[in-house]
Amino acid sequence: MRKAIAPLSRYLVTPETAQHRIFVWLQLPILPDKNLIVIPRDDDTIFGILQSRFHELWALRKGSDLQDRPRYTHTSVFATFPIPEGLTPNIPAADYADDPHARAIGEAAARLNTLRENWLNPKELVERVPEVVEGYPDRILPKDEAAAKELKKRTLTNLYNARPAWLDHAHRALDEAVAEAYGWGDDYRAGLLTDDETLARLFRLNQERADV
Repeated sequence: MRKAIAPLSRYLVTPETAQHRIFVWLQLPILPDKNLIVIPRDDDTIFGILQSRFHELWALRKGSDLQDRPRYTHTSVFATFPIPEGLTPNIPAADYADDPHARAIGEAAARLNTLRENWLNPKELVERVPEVVEGYPDRILPKDEAAAKELKKRTLTNLYNARPAWLDHAHRALDEAVAEAYGWGDDYRAGLLTDDETLARLFRLNQERADV
């Protein structure tokens, strides 16, 4: 018997069109607008897989474009992406909680998210105020006008345009964990997973599963 699926407390979203393919968490009861693609999962493992270079390459190849911005189409991208065996979205997160690959991906993904959030809203610039409506997350407010001015520059787009070393290292750690889940860890560390090679392997997995 499968374990009962707990109600979601958060969910993943990514913009339909964006310069960078970034996934972020939204917390219920906040609802997304029509320009966001929603992934109804709340586990760090799925977040890490979707935020990995493997999924990004798949999205760039299988999605479409709006002028100079890649467009994420869930039918051609998410629905066709071959997630590592045993970690696919039809499996509740609780069922693979003890899987070492799931744990490694989840830990790397949570670390990436923490680093990004700390950069977006550093403690020295913001204060967190409880929301007046029960159940909503705390409001994040700038401490003063100087902080407000600085925070306006701190967007994920600006962060990924700059791609500081700490962000790159966090993504590399995540990509290595995802590569291990595919069984490609040694090739990743050896530098053998070029973009073309990665896409070729993902396509073979896609075709193998389509034939099942």
